[in-house]
Amino acid sequence: MSTHQTHVAVIGAGLAGLATAALLAKNGLTVDLFEKNEDLGGRCGLWERDGYLFDTGPSWYLMPEVFDKFFHDVGTSTGEQIDLTTLTPGYRVFAENHPVPVDVTSGQAEELFDSLEAGGGKKLRAYLDSASRTYKLALDHFLYTDFRAIGPFLDKKIVSRVGELPTLLGTSLNSFVTKRFSHPVLRQILGYHAVFLGTSPDRAPAMYHLMSHLDLVDGVKYPQGGFITIINAIEQVALDLGVTIHRGSPVTRIVTADARPTQSTHGLRGKAGERIAALTGKRTKHVIGLETERDGERTFHKADLVVGASDLHHLETQLLDPEEQSFPQSYWDKKDPGPGSVLVHLGVRGELPELTHHNLFFVKDWDANFDAIYGKNKHLPNPASLYVCKPSATDSAVAPEGHENVFILVPVPADPTIGSGGENGIGDPTVELAADAAIDQVATWAGIPDLRERIVLRKTVGPADFVNDVNAWSGGALGPAHTLAQSAMFRTTNRSKKIDGLWYAGGSTIPGIGLPMCLISADITARGILHEVQPGTPAPTGPTFPLPHDTASA
Repeated sequence: MSTHQTHVAVIGAGLAGLATAALLAKNGLTVDLFEKNEDLGGRCGLWERDGYLFDTGPSWYLMPEVFDKFFHDVGTSTGEQIDLTTLTPGYRVFAENHPVPVDVTSGQAEELFDSLEAGGGKKLRAYLDSASRTYKLALDHFLYTDFRAIGPFLDKKIVSRVGELPTLLGTSLNSFVTKRFSHPVLRQILGYHAVFLGTSPDRAPAMYHLMSHLDLVDGVKYPQGGFITIINAIEQVALDLGVTIHRGSPVTRIVTADARPTQSTHGLRGKAGERIAALTGKRTKHVIGLETERDGERTFHKADLVVGASDLHHLETQLLDPEEQSFPQSYWDKKDPGPGSVLVHLGVRGELPELTHHNLFFVKDWDANFDAIYGKNKHLPNPASLYVCKPSATDSAVAPEGHENVFILVPVPADPTIGSGGENGIGDPTVELAADAAIDQVATWAGIPDLRERIVLRKTVGPADFVNDVNAWSGGALGPAHTLAQSAMFRTTNRSKKIDGLWYAGGSTIPGIGLPMCLISADITARGILHEVQPGTPAPTGPTFPLPHDTASA
């Protein structure tokens, strides 16, 4: 079978699925992409109503070089595809234990730290030097690998930092920060990144202090038109490269057949087939396609390879027979699904100068807050540490003139029984009560006493909606948490252990959650597939950056 005839079916048109499809099509494979919903993007979606445009998921643009690499690899550039604005300030912090809000901006954080703690700026420089070195090390050696080869980890740059690893891996981010800074707000500014990782500062390894490089060194950007513009851009790239997208086509089953020991399951013979056989000798099944259902009618779609870019728990436990599952329910029972979320989308009459584009509300007792979400006796925290986004501060297109677009995220336990949301207060009671409490908290802490009276549009989303909309495991808002046991080589692999030709991409697998991680996951999976079907293609053992940074997106 020639390369261009290799047929790949991708499940899920979130960012990872779209990116994987585009990368494979760019390299000559025939790709069909199947999405259960009519709209694309998965968690990175859009809700429009009455002149308001709400991002329904990710809202922080970080790790720009990852986007630059992806767009370069598919034949374009970030600058050609999206219009980025640098945010000043990057974000504003409202802290229960500090009466005055503080603005955080890359390049100016040392002054802020000095103002709150004697010698804080100097200590921050040392902290960020370490964060930047660790980030570069991760980007160059860990994030773009499938961990199937040991050679890349013997690089002298890694070996030279072996002495730091016990601290970075064996110490919590909370302890790492607390040892260096005493002011509670500064500790929170350096520790809140754990929430982006689906966990808490006392559960995330200190290795993740590298996240401070992203907001305090690189800075925070925003794509004009919202994050849906990223999805739209990659969708168009995929279509231009020949990807066929099937909307409203939920996959109900991955179809397999018994493996054939004398022939590669991709129809490849010779050295390529021998290589695949050597790598997959323990697999007793191979994919032959998948089955979709629409309007009660099931359809079989033949494919040589299948990439599951949707929720991995759903794929493994619902689309495969028990004996075919690499990660059965017993595996997930021992894992951490990360947090759930109550999301509150608000259209507000009049301006809200008290809020900037990104706003973080930190409660004084962080330990109790995080224990409510991740501890043994889970419950909704009250008060809660909140994230509030006001994109209308930067983008006039997301709200009618004279109005503001406000998005509140309330971290809650990953528990679908908390319920679903709805428009204008008709969601399940627990979800609506959490939304009411969050609105009142923002009003009080930010000094907007009439906030509730000025709301003209309201929609809530609860953990049960994440299950219904994107098949999210336990109703998780982000994906499996980045605890040490679920990071790097300890995270789920990007291919099935039991079925030849079945690959994975997205936040459930390596390297992790978030838009940049999903792009890297797509890169790893696409290169892994191409390494097997196109002799001579390098294995995904590290990044292949063609340029350090796309100047068009700077």
